[in-house]
Amino acid sequence: MAANTPTTDGTGGQSAMDERILKAATSGIFWDIEVLATKSPSILLGVTPQGNNCLHISTIHGHEEFCLYALALERSLLENVNCENETPLVIAVSLGHASLASKLLQQCCGRPRLSRAILQQDRYGFNALHHAIRNGHKQLALDLIAEEPALSGAVTRYNESPMFIAVMRNFVDVLENLLDIVDSSHMGQYGCHALHAAARNGNKDIALQIMKKRPRLATEADWDGITPLRMAISYNKVDVLQVLLEQRSSLAYETDKDGYPLLYSAATRGQVDVARALLKFCPDAFYCRLVIEKSPIIGESSLSGDTLTCLQIAVKNGHLEFVKFILQTRQLRKLINMQDKVGRTALHYAVEQCDPRLVAALLSHGSIDPTILDNRGNSAASQLSSITIVDKTLDWKEVHVLMSKADPNDDDISLYNLRKGAKKQENIRSRRQRESMTQKYRSNTSLVAILLATITFTAAFTLPGGYSSDSGNAGLATMSGKVTFIVFLIFDTLAMCSAFVVAFICLMGKWEDDKFTTCYIFVTKKLTWFAYLATVTAFSTGLYTVLAPRIHWLAILICSLVAFFFILTIFIAKWPSLKLSFRLGQTWHDLELKFLQWFDLQFQFQ
Repeated sequence: MAANTPTTDGTGGQSAMDERILKAATSGIFWDIEVLATKSPSILLGVTPQGNNCLHISTIHGHEEFCLYALALERSLLENVNCENETPLVIAVSLGHASLASKLLQQCCGRPRLSRAILQQDRYGFNALHHAIRNGHKQLALDLIAEEPALSGAVTRYNESPMFIAVMRNFVDVLENLLDIVDSSHMGQYGCHALHAAARNGNKDIALQIMKKRPRLATEADWDGITPLRMAISYNKVDVLQVLLEQRSSLAYETDKDGYPLLYSAATRGQVDVARALLKFCPDAFYCRLVIEKSPIIGESSLSGDTLTCLQIAVKNGHLEFVKFILQTRQLRKLINMQDKVGRTALHYAVEQCDPRLVAALLSHGSIDPTILDNRGNSAASQLSSITIVDKTLDWKEVHVLMSKADPNDDDISLYNLRKGAKKQENIRSRRQRESMTQKYRSNTSLVAILLATITFTAAFTLPGGYSSDSGNAGLATMSGKVTFIVFLIFDTLAMCSAFVVAFICLMGKWEDDKFTTCYIFVTKKLTWFAYLATVTAFSTGLYTVLAPRIHWLAILICSLVAFFFILTIFIAKWPSLKLSFRLGQTWHDLELKFLQWFDLQFQFQ
């Protein structure tokens, strides 16, 4: 009997919940609670150890009828909070019971005493409006704003306001109502605010509304100093960027805490559309870092020569389209030959990147000067000497030809001087890396050689046509009198011997010595290639020997395919260089004579 009557425990002086009420609230059966409440009016006010009353419990389970019936008996249940500082309304919204939350809100409407129940924030600072927006209940959020506008000013423990969450969810209609409230908060996490969220999402309509109602937010940065405009650039949201600049064009002159302008950020990411929008509203946008220096002539702001221009940054990051955009933009053409603090131009960096596309784009502009020297007297072409044998040789070839055409009088472009510089760079490289490459080459080559030797050795004992069983010729090859059979034996033997020599060199050679290594690589590549072709030739002649007496056309077709195979393999091996020679307008023979000495060692290691 004691379990069925309210008793006092350690729950803040409140009565413990009657077990019959707890079961009724959990199951949603409400017809017995009126009898219980008549006998003991305070029975509905009992709470669980978590501080939940019967309205909390029924709300958790979404029992609308029980909630409304309990409120008809005791309306003060709406004001009670549990140990999480949650009212039944907050619980209903947070758990997604939108219909129940709307009915609980109606119970509070027109009753000033119950306004606290609407404004209540849980232990994390979330109120009913926060939860409604975050859970996507837009109509409920609008109803909450209309009933209690003060909800819009609450900020959670994580510095999130209802407006910030609404913008993150792209709820335009909710935002419109929040902006109409003068004291509504726009705060967000990490010092961000609602305009940051609009820039992140790329929602230009929301950004326009915020700029019209609260234009000051355009200059308010987060804790890292990032403004909404810079965030729009970071996320490549050009539409938002244009809206912000249309409302306030002076924003295009913004620099970050280190003095870097917006055009610099666009160049880093290769964002041509962003740069075009910035120059549209700000024709004289800063193109490199802005520093604060006291000067009686230019005032306190000046451009720093210690950093790269936006063109040089675009080249270093390999953004070809951005480079072309700068070359085509009149107000930025002065950047083409502009030098940094060490005297390098954009062409210096393009050659250093060994990117023929960037070099060709820069050289195609009529204002480019390929003869500019840096502070150490080095031309742009001299940067090729830093490209060693592990780099892309075909790109090196193309860049060399382009620079030779641009400045044929530059002594730094000569193969002799470039080879001296590259040799010096190679001596600096780690010997361990070279040994690793050599070991990999030995392993792969020896594997191929052993495979070819196995194939040819097996073919020598499984001769085409088999062996004769006639008396007097027993054990002899049946096709031994045919010329094609003799050709088969010759090429099969040559292939097997070549493969064995390659395998022997890979396993027993003195690879520790650089001179021996160079010789070994040259010999093994030639012998492996010969063994490869000899094996295919032996295959075709063997089939011809067997098929020619009966299916002559098929035998000829197989030999023709093998002949075509020879041509195809040579074409594939030479195709990159052939393509390069075609693009540069030179014959393959000219390129070979020009680059054979320089690149022979590089091709051996690659």
